[in-house]
Amino acid sequence: MPLNQFPLCAIGHIQTPFKQKFAIPRQPNLAKARGQVVLAPDFDDPRVFKGLEVFSHVWLLFLFHENLDKGWKPSVKAPRLGGNATLGVFASRSTHRPNGIGMSAVKNLGSETVDGKLTLNVEGVDLLDGTPIIDIKPYLPYADALPHASDSMAELTHAAPIPNLDVTINPLVQNLLLEAAAQHPDLPTLLNAVLAQDPRPAYRHKLSNDEKTYHTTLYNYDFAFTVKSGVVDVVGINAL
Repeated sequence: MPLNQFPLCAIGHIQTPFKQKFAIPRQPNLAKARGQVVLAPDFDDPRVFKGLEVFSHVWLLFLFHENLDKGWKPSVKAPRLGGNATLGVFASRSTHRPNGIGMSAVKNLGSETVDGKLTLNVEGVDLLDGTPIIDIKPYLPYADALPHASDSMAELTHAAPIPNLDVTINPLVQNLLLEAAAQHPDLPTLLNAVLAQDPRPAYRHKLSNDEKTYHTTLYNYDFAFTVKSGVVDVVGINAL
């Protein structure tokens, strides 16, 4: 084996409400979306989670599996800079990386066996449904939460803050959303959290009146929304 190559395999995959990349929160914990890490058969042994219950949060290491065939870029467009300015790939959390590895700190909701498969329940996920998980590690506050760490990008580059738009539900959609919530109780809250962050491409955030109708999929529902006067209006819902 070449010295610069190492074996790597997925230990499982994660199930999430996000069926498409569009509208996934740009970082973990920006929405309280729940997910379930389902371990692969080779790792389906209850002993792997022994002691994990004492940690409130865990790190999920994963692969940007839908981007691996696109290669990497030395500089990437940065959403925080409006979507057109660029940063070096190692100064970003872009999906276009040399090894396509990502990481998310999420809340640990405990493990269980579901349909004969060992599963870890988590909250605050920002991952596409089906994303391969390559490792799980406990989050250590004394080592991972650095009180003097800084992020000066906003000061140095006038980076845009995370949007927090008002979200309205068209009256024609309200009853359908309530019906969908009978199957997924967290759906109304999740929908509001996702859309409030304005999932449109960053370069369109300056358009407070956008003529386009956008679509995003949560669980097994497609939602149509518009942005008018800086307010997100959910105008349609369809079961898939």
